[in-house]
Amino acid sequence: MGWFSRRDTDPTTPTKLDREANREDLAALAAFATSRRGVEFYLEPETTATDTTVVATAHDGEWIRRRTGSPRVAAKIAQRHAIPLYEAARTGYPERMRAWNRAHPERRAR
Repeated sequence: MGWFSRRDTDPTTPTKLDREANREDLAALAAFATSRRGVEFYLEPETTATDTTVVATAHDGEWIRRRTGSPRVAAKIAQRHAIPLYEAARTGYPERMRAWNRAHPERRAR
């Protein structure tokens, strides 16, 4: 077999390198939303590497990213907590999130 040969897996099965959303993910988003003020959700689309995710950003820039499984689930959580939901691909992320990242280098991915 060469470099460009086909995979041995079923071609109709999408490749998933990551896990699917679970209750803990949804609970973490809800807990973040209720424990901080000025929270906004930024929806990230599903990719071949990860499920649909939401970045929840607070008024001070603190943020978390969790899987939601689908945009519909993300919208339901946002509606339940009266939180605005934006598409990250269209709006980008808020500057306060980048500022918070610079101020908290311990949170950077390793």
